[in-house]
Order: sequence, then C-alpha cells, then structure tokens
Amino acid sequence: MKRLGWTVSSWALALLLTLPIMALIYEALIPTEDVFRHLWGSVLPTYIGNTFWLVLWVMLFSFLAGVPAAWLMAMCELPSKRWLQWALILPLAMPSYIVAFVYTDLLDFSGPVQSTLRLWFGWQSAHDYSFPAIRTLGGAALVLGLVLFPYVYLLARTAFMEQSMSLVQSSRLLGCSPWQSFKKVSLPLARPAIVVGLSLVAMETLAEFGTVNFFAVNTLTTAVYDTWLGYGSLNAAAKISAIMLLVVMLLLSLERMSRKRQQVFQKNLGQEQQSGYVLTGLTKWAALGFCWSLVVLGFLLPFVILCYHAVRYFDQAWNSRFFEYSLNSLVLSSLVAAMALVVALVLGMSHRLTGKTYTQIPKRLASMGYALPGTVLAIGVLVPLTSLDFAINDAALWLGITEPGLLFTGTMTAIAFGYLVRFGAMAVGSVESSLGKVSPSLDMVTQTMGYSPSAMMMKVHVPLIRKGILAGALLVFIECMKELPAALLLRPFNFQTLATYVYQFVSDEQLALGALPAIVIVLVGLIPLIFLNRSLEQTH
Repeated sequence: MKRLGWTVSSWALALLLTLPIMALIYEALIPTEDVFRHLWGSVLPTYIGNTFWLVLWVMLFSFLAGVPAAWLMAMCELPSKRWLQWALILPLAMPSYIVAFVYTDLLDFSGPVQSTLRLWFGWQSAHDYSFPAIRTLGGAALVLGLVLFPYVYLLARTAFMEQSMSLVQSSRLLGCSPWQSFKKVSLPLARPAIVVGLSLVAMETLAEFGTVNFFAVNTLTTAVYDTWLGYGSLNAAAKISAIMLLVVMLLLSLERMSRKRQQVFQKNLGQEQQSGYVLTGLTKWAALGFCWSLVVLGFLLPFVILCYHAVRYFDQAWNSRFFEYSLNSLVLSSLVAAMALVVALVLGMSHRLTGKTYTQIPKRLASMGYALPGTVLAIGVLVPLTSLDFAINDAALWLGITEPGLLFTGTMTAIAFGYLVRFGAMAVGSVESSLGKVSPSLDMVTQTMGYSPSAMMMKVHVPLIRKGILAGALLVFIECMKELPAALLLRPFNFQTLATYVYQFVSDEQLALGALPAIVIVLVGLIPLIFLNRSLEQTH
C-alpha cells in the first residue's frame, strides 16, 4: 500500500508538470481567432522564414567553429592546450543578449570600430564607405553562434577522444595527411555526436528571445511574445507556440535517431596510448589563433567590457534595486531548486520501489518541459492558471465574498511553476543517475529492518546520493537565475529578476548601468562549466 502511494504521487506530479503542454495543445485546437488569421495572412510566413534561416545559419557557424576546435583539442598537441580545452566552453556562460549589445556598441556607426576607421581614412559619413550592419539576421546568427558553438564542441571533442587511435594511426600508415585523416576517419565516426550537438544548438536558437528582439529580427519566439502582450490574444499565441512545439519534437526525434546510430558507430577499443599530431610552424599558429579567437570573441572580450562598465558605473549600479532584484532571483531560484529536488526524489524512489518499466513513464513525462522554449512554456502555463484565476474569482463573486484577485498569475506562483516545469528535468536526471549507482541490496536490508520507504529514503538514499542532489539543485538554481523569456511573460507586476533587470538596460541601450548584475549572472553561469570541465578531466 505504501508503494502504491509513491506510484500515485509520481503520476500526479508527472501530470501536473505536463499540464502546460496539454493546455497549450488544447488552446491551440480552439477555432481560429481573427488575430491568428490576420497574422497568418500577413507577417507569420516571414517570421517562419526568419526562424528557419536563423536556425540554419547558427547551426552552420556552430559546426564550422565547434568541430575543428574539437578535433584540434582531441587529436593535436598545441601550446596552451590545457587552458584552451576548457576555455572553449566559457561562451556558454555568457547570455547572448549581452553579447549582442556589446558587439552592437562596438560595431555601430557611433562605435569605436567605425569611428576609428573614419579617423584613419578621413571618411566623413556613412556614404563614404560600406560597413556590414550588425543588427540584422546575419548579425544575430553570428552572435548566437559565438555563444552556442560549445554545444557542438563538447560533444564532438568527446566523440573524437573516444575513437580508437588505432584507426587514426592506420590512416597515417596509409599516407593520410591530418586533414585527410580528419575527413575520412574522425569526422564520419563523430557524425552522430555532432548531429546531437547541432540539434541542441537548433533548439536553443529556436528558444532565443533577447538577441532577436534586440536586433529587431522577427522570429516565432518574438511572435509569441508580441501576440500575447501586443494583441492580448492567448489563443493566437498558443497556435504559434504549437508550431514551435512541432519543430522542437522534430528536432528531438532527429537527436534520438542520431543517438541510436551513435551506439553503432562508436567503438572504443579500450585504453590506448594517445599520440596526437604535433603541429608546427604556420599551421600551429593558425590553429592557436582560430581557437583563441573563439574564446576571445565569445567570452573574454564581452566579459572585459562588462567589467570596465561595472567599475566605471559602480556607484550608480550598486543601489537598492540591485539588491532587491538579486534577492528576488535568489529566493525564486532557491524555491524552484527545492521543489525540483522533491519532485526528483519522489519520481526516483517510486521507480526504485516497484522496479516496473511503467514507472519510468512519469519521469519521462516530467522531463518533457525542458525541451520547450521559454515563451512557449510561458503560454502553456498561462492558459490553465489564467482559467483557474477566473474560476476562483467567479466562484467568490457567486458566493458573495471578496474576490481574491490573481492568486496564481499575479504572484510568484506562475513563474515558479513555469521554472519547475522547464528545469525540473535537470534534477530528475541527476537524482536518477545517482540512485542507479546505489546497490539494491541496501534496500532489501533496510526493508528487512522494518524501515518505511520514506525513512529508507531519508536515512539511506539521501546521504548516499547527496552529491547528485547537490548537482541537480545547483543546475536548476543556475538556469533559473539566467532564464529570460519565461520570466518576461510570467513575472508578476513590479517584480524583476536579475535577467529581466539586465535585459531592461539592454533594451534601453544602457548596458553600462546593468553591467554589474550581468557579471553576477555570468559568474553564476560559470559554476556548472567548472563542474563539467572537472568531470571531463576525470573521464579522460
């Protein structure tokens, strides 16, 4: 009976976390409103086209940057390689909309680059020379590529390092140059991992809001935001979100197909001596210049500029609002991390107690929200919670009592629930992985001693998997600190997080005043990268 209670609880939590997806689909199936018809007949095809080309260009840049860097770090001997192999991960910690503003400030007509060019060559106006515009679809693709290429780099580097060195050595004996060995041996074997990385890049690009909105590039993500806040049409926003949901499901299907193929292609032949290519001369400096340029352009340059602005405008940024919004982010992120751990423990223990295959389903259902873009998830959360708010107020009016107002959408409930739906999968995965390493014999001994499942979890499993619990909570906390699109749509009135606070300055082209909170977000984002780098060093 106690096991039945855990099973029922796991299914109840899973259904609760899938409620936004079901609500979104339900709302999208309601007969079309005039707003959606108007959008479909006017601007929506352009938005779809922009989204397609943006995703395609970002994937191309990520491939051209991530795959060569991964191969150089895995297969070649280079000076400063020890630093480079983890420094190439750093751009992931930099919010893309901050990078977008930094490069806009540098490359615009009034920026230092064009001003210096005019000074050197004596140009008087923009008609005297031609300079590529940064605030375009191509500029947005370049900025997003600089931030997202580490997804491809990480997976490709791991795939290259896991390949059998005997194959590479055989290609050398057959007279292949390093380029031919890369093209004919390494690249085909790493293709499934690269496809998975490109799928992640595509999903992140599809979910991007800050950069495309700042660059005035209209995509499906901005369409959802504008339709809800501009037209006030939840139905039309839900229909656009459903289109994005279909694209996400397609990308996930491609990723899973690649992962299945990867089990066939990757054949590690055991511990082998690594003997990488020793690059010399111009080739060595070209490889170093390529890799370090990615680090500088994707992380170091924006971070140095942020530090410069933070120091220069410290007195203006160090104020009560900074502390208030930092506290908001801290409280919200901590609350969601705690709730995510509770969900993860219930789902993990439910499967462990029964051992049945069907108890895996709640964990998979509860993790579905992680694949949703923030704006899509926000609409899925708003649909049921708005209806619930209206129903409560209608009931209060019918009973003749004071209407409570917006209990869910007007408080932190909506944004906390949205974050839990989106990032709970991280805690579920971390706890699931840790529980899988605990011997089942401990469960048998504990049950023989008369412990209930709850007591067994608290006295046996939690102490044994505390590192996994800490890792899951930390990942959820950090993602909540950085999240922007869902926060913009779900936050209550007069409530700001650090992410929305920084984006407000970015939108007003006053990032200098928001540099200090931006640095806080970046430093928080570095924490999981440090853990990731350590885990990679231990693995290889």
